[in-house]
Amino acid sequence: MIEVAVLHIITPLAIVVCAIFVALFRDLLYAAVSLGVLSLLLAVEFYLLKAPDVAIAEAGIGAAVTTAIFIIAIRATKRME
Repeated sequence: MIEVAVLHIITPLAIVVCAIFVALFRDLLYAAVSLGVLSLLLAVEFYLLKAPDVAIAEAGIGAAVTTAIFIIAIRATKRME
């Protein structure tokens, strides 16, 4: 029981940290990867809250498909330095 209680504290804090990283990273590729990690952590939180169907949808669409689309779009553009 204590492990689950600790996860209920650590996971939201990690989500907030990832959200701050998304906002602070100047490199778009790093921001897209951080957004994918945030989405994966959100899927874990949904699973801990006993919503496995929402967790699967978030992991599949949010963490995988959306991150892949962002990375493909970023790679298709030129970098300005």
